[in-house]
Amino acid sequence: MSHREKGVEMFKQVYCGALEPSEPGQDDFMDLMIENLFGQIWSREALSVRDRRLFIMGLIAAQGAESLFGFQTISALKNDELTAEQIRELVITATQYIGYPYASAMRMEADKAISQFEKQ
Repeated sequence: MSHREKGVEMFKQVYCGALEPSEPGQDDFMDLMIENLFGQIWSREALSVRDRRLFIMGLIAAQGAESLFGFQTISALKNDELTAEQIRELVITATQYIGYPYASAMRMEADKAISQFEKQ
């Protein structure tokens, strides 16, 4: 199986089919992301998707990228990797490391994603 094929499979698993990768050759950025990030990194066996997602959520929170945190939240809920309670606990824990301004933004995005998930 090629890195592209593995990457497409992993991308769909990680994001629950919420996003579809572009066709090869249409978007260089997406091609690199699918082949490298998802085909070679996310597909490694040493960490589960859940473990990688937890780590990524911490990195995203530290960068103050709240919209990405919300997207990771909804994907984690859809994949049954984390519960709403666990996500809220992540935000509480992150607050002590990233500060209240960043954590407040993460909390708002997480709450929106949890609400959206619960309505489905």
